Amino acid sequence: MVVSIAPYCLSFSQQTCNSNYISKHIALSKYRRDIRRGCLRRPQILPSTLGDAVGLRVFVLSDLHTDYTENMEWVKCLPTVRYKNDVLIVAGDVAETYKNFIVTMSLLKDRFEHVLYVPGNHDLWCRHEGEIYLDSHQKLKKLLDTCRGLGVQTSPMVLDGLGIIPLFSWYHESFDREEEITSIHVLPLEMACKDFKACKWSKELSNGDISLALYFDAMNEKNQSVIKEIQNTCNQIITFSHFVPRQELCPEKRMLFYPKLPKIIGSDCLEFRIRSIHGVEGSPSACHVFGHTHFCWDSVLHGISLKVPNNMSGYSQVNDEQCRYVQAPLAYPRERKRRMNGGDKWLPFCIYSHGKFSDRLSPCYWSDYYSTNPRTPHNTQLAPWVARFYNQT
Repeated sequence: MVVSIAPYCLSFSQQTCNSNYISKHIALSKYRRDIRRGCLRRPQILPSTLGDAVGLRVFVLSDLHTDYTENMEWVKCLPTVRYKNDVLIVAGDVAETYKNFIVTMSLLKDRFEHVLYVPGNHDLWCRHEGEIYLDSHQKLKKLLDTCRGLGVQTSPMVLDGLGIIPLFSWYHESFDREEEITSIHVLPLEMACKDFKACKWSKELSNGDISLALYFDAMNEKNQSVIKEIQNTCNQIITFSHFVPRQELCPEKRMLFYPKLPKIIGSDCLEFRIRSIHGVEGSPSACHVFGHTHFCWDSVLHGISLKVPNNMSGYSQVNDEQCRYVQAPLAYPRERKRRMNGGDKWLPFCIYSHGKFSDRLSPCYWSDYYSTNPRTPHNTQLAPWVARFYNQT
């Protein structure tokens, strides 16, 4: 998560469910009816049915934020034997401080045979380490060097015929194309988003334009030959990033306590990169894992036409048909208590096992909501819980 004022990014009431609520079929049916009616009850996500299967297993996790003691303890409590032959994809935001980063990644590498990682924005903050790192460029290099030393992969790899491709990325404001909310006053990005001060970039790079998004996207070019080989030899491919590739993977602005959030979450360059790997039309074996917004998510998107900037020729057209997008965040402790991320009993999420992808996350609040309710970004009337919040403040 990127916003400094905690309530702004939460978009649920604080109502919780009985722990047995989703364990019975009748309760799950009631949950589905509640989704159709717009009820804000947030159930606990069920663990993947592939979690105990045999063969190659791939688990996914993002936004560990182990600078929080509770989150570090959660990592330490992961079983030391259960995952010994498995793969873990870590989609960014491990820790702000280098000390917590190396402790966390060491713990994960001790538990999983293979760990793959891409950096998130929090990983590159320098606010507590300004005397150690001159800037975020230097810290990024240090983190990647540390990963190599620990045996954590930051480059594409193939395991038992499955291709796994990490994608470096950053967000840009023009990613947000939906209508603005003008009925309320909210903090400007520079005040709400800590990245603007906590990250330190060279003068030619800025959070305010597309330069950082292009800079990180260019880091993927060095892997193009390996990616081509994976495309030619692997029938199933998982790509992953920290940032969001599609605005449809975030609730509409009227649903958010901070309606400017879409300006600091995603990249068109990233979606174009994903399409170049999975194919313009996608396939049932195309899957992308992301993080950053702390909303649990699992959906297949169709029918989007998108123009994206690239380094070579200005703009390229992308016509999307089918790709599965998944987010499995640990998130902040306060968010887990509200089950904004679906709780923690289902994490890490087993997305692939023994040659096949898992069933969809269930229940998964926002992607469930949009599976039965059309997205209406032209509607700028605040959701009731957002309106109540701003009326109170």
